[in-house]
Amino acid sequence: MHHGALGIVRSAGMLGVPVFHIHQEPSCVLDHSRYSRGHLTFPPGATAGQKVEILRRFSRDEGRAVLIPVDDASAMFVADHAPSLDDAFLFPDQPLGLARSLASKREMHELCLRHDVPTPAAAFPQSEADVLGHAREAIFPVVAKRIDASLPAADGAPAVSIAQSQGELLAAYRLMRSPEDSNVMLQEYIPGTAESIWMLNAYFDAHSDCLLAFTGQKIRQSPPHTGATTLGVCRANPAVAESTARFMKALGYRGILDIGYRWDARDGQYKLLDVNPRIGATFRLFVAADGMDVLRAMYLDLTGQPVAESAQQDGRRWIVEPLDLRSSWLYFRGGELTPAGWLRSLRHVEETGYWARRDPLPWLVEWASLLVDQVRKRLRRRLGRLRRR
Repeated sequence: MHHGALGIVRSAGMLGVPVFHIHQEPSCVLDHSRYSRGHLTFPPGATAGQKVEILRRFSRDEGRAVLIPVDDASAMFVADHAPSLDDAFLFPDQPLGLARSLASKREMHELCLRHDVPTPAAAFPQSEADVLGHAREAIFPVVAKRIDASLPAADGAPAVSIAQSQGELLAAYRLMRSPEDSNVMLQEYIPGTAESIWMLNAYFDAHSDCLLAFTGQKIRQSPPHTGATTLGVCRANPAVAESTARFMKALGYRGILDIGYRWDARDGQYKLLDVNPRIGATFRLFVAADGMDVLRAMYLDLTGQPVAESAQQDGRRWIVEPLDLRSSWLYFRGGELTPAGWLRSLRHVEETGYWARRDPLPWLVEWASLLVDQVRKRLRRRLGRLRRR
């Protein structure tokens, strides 16, 4: 899922800002963007200290740059090593431990309760017996989530699973728990369609004042109902924006925020589901008429430039092409989408995750990579059948 990072490269690159990226792969789709000036690679097995030194060496060679984590692991890395990086890079000065607290499903839940922010009821089992005890009292379906995505889990363990029965809940717990800790939250399921899920992307300055905020809804997700946005639409929601601004001001949050809510028709409340204390992969859905997005707001603010007030474009749609094709097929199979409905959903799509007329090569590389992966999978299956025969 490189589309979020690709959006960063393009958004900053179109302003003429040199952009470098850091990854652990020999090559990735970002290398092929016309706006990329190069990349750093962390060697396999590199320690945290070695990674810090590689970053500091880059700063000595290229100058002080804005450092942007794109996932939870890198956000935690920057937060944990801020004292060793703050003289070499520009990034928001976050209160000690806040990023890690917001990224933890358990600590985020506790912060919501402490600050009277509506959130679904949750339980935190420490054993299979606790899961079975919860199942006897719960109303199904029940949502299981990994509390800390950075902790190890079984191969293929999802970040989120919706269990329809006691057996499914126990299976999800066994798959998602970590050897180091139980690491599973059991959360109340709030009924509703994808349109009941609201997203907010915002930027908070050094005083925790919200300089820019956009709200929108998920139309399709991958995996369906639980995963990342593959098709989204901008829609104003002052209640979500105001609630988030108050909550983050109380916490002293600084920087880019990606947060999710769900409207609960049973009691008429927007309930906070997840907080990403970093830029989200969906951030290019939220672009103002003047081109402003949360990345540009942060860049301008951290480099001492004014951030102009910008209004969101209601109705603007954004799509991640390969992921949305797969999720659309699954919605078709589940009877939740028709061909006519699919065509209507593509109206007003103004930007895509991979395709860009002025930067087409990443799109070509991504689709070629997907095609090669499919050919390899088919060959492996065919060879497996031949061996069994």
